[in-house]
Amino acid sequence: MSVHYVTYKGIKFPPAYNSEYSLSFAHNEFLVRDDDVFNITYPKSGTVWMTEILSLIRNRGHPSWNQTVLNSDRVPWFSTRLGLEAALNYPSPRLLTCHLPRHIFPKSFSRSTAKVIYTLRDPRDVVVSYFFFCKMCNSYEDPVSFEQFLGDFLNGELPHGSWFEHVRGWMEMKDKENFFFITYEELKQDLEGSVRRLSHFLGQDLDDNAVSSVVQNASFTAMRQNPMCNSVLLPADIMDQSKGQFLRKGICGDWKNHFTAAQSETFNRIYQDRMRGLNVTFPWERNQDADLTE
Repeated sequence: MSVHYVTYKGIKFPPAYNSEYSLSFAHNEFLVRDDDVFNITYPKSGTVWMTEILSLIRNRGHPSWNQTVLNSDRVPWFSTRLGLEAALNYPSPRLLTCHLPRHIFPKSFSRSTAKVIYTLRDPRDVVVSYFFFCKMCNSYEDPVSFEQFLGDFLNGELPHGSWFEHVRGWMEMKDKENFFFITYEELKQDLEGSVRRLSHFLGQDLDDNAVSSVVQNASFTAMRQNPMCNSVLLPADIMDQSKGQFLRKGICGDWKNHFTAAQSETFNRIYQDRMRGLNVTFPWERNQDADLTE
């Protein structure tokens, strides 16, 4: 079944959630408040994980909010049709989320002191996770093959646009005091330390017991068991989990099980060209030369 994507400013968005109106409103008319906190990612980069972490930090480690309220109600997708209404009626301080690239983010953001948390992930793991997600989510075209899907990813032709442009656009803010970026890999390696850094950035320094509770309740195991964030409550005509689990593996390096040597070499060549001059070293870049020779 073909999917007719919504297009805004040349970027495709899944039609079940988005409309040209909601995207245009989010871009041009949405009023950012100074105490807003935005959870921003490219798809499949740790969005749900960060939603759980931020909700737990906001609730000082107590898991009750996470376990009783859907994540999309705790942290509305403000550029979508349903999420926009929720965001507009959300009392301050708001937690909000999106996959928007920087150039179509709310214009009013630049006049605010709102905070952005931007989570990145090894793009090779992103493309693998995105491939399996599209197979089960009916708002996305079912991929013909991994080879074709990888080509579309590298060419910036997937829904939500180019990963490279998304990252470059947001990382232009890396030296701003209201911008915090973290990688999926850092969260995996040191979740406790990451929670402490996030809490400090948000002005919500937590005691040791609260931090431990955030870490415990934001674990992959805890999230998989929590129907408020694992998408099991979505009907099968939206998310068909008979085709796979929404929270699939939650690991780093799964791309090695799916990329051929030729695909890896092509990816690295394009990556190095597109990311030149960014002046940031990400965890996955330290291993790229070794990956080429494996």
